[in-house]
Amino acid sequence: MQTLYTTARVNNEIELCEVNGVENRREIEKALLKNRISYYFRWPKKTLFHKKKELCVICINENSKEEAEEIIQAVCDEKDINVRFLKRRSRKSLF
Repeated sequence: MQTLYTTARVNNEIELCEVNGVENRREIEKALLKNRISYYFRWPKKTLFHKKKELCVICINENSKEEAEEIIQAVCDEKDINVRFLKRRSRKSLF
């Protein structure tokens, strides 16, 4: 017996923003954890021009987009962190 949900495929993660630096990523991570927002990190492959950067993309569920954006913006304003908001569908790789 198959339930209705076993055949449904859900892909509702978005790449919210990208941040540079380990300390900046940790500050944003603390704020997201404090506000109980589910997230994961994706590290883009290093290219010839961006080998030294510690660039990280923060991905979240699309339903939490507005709340997460406000939280990250508040942290960035307080700690003087530069982020680039992407707000695009997450590119998932198949296992």
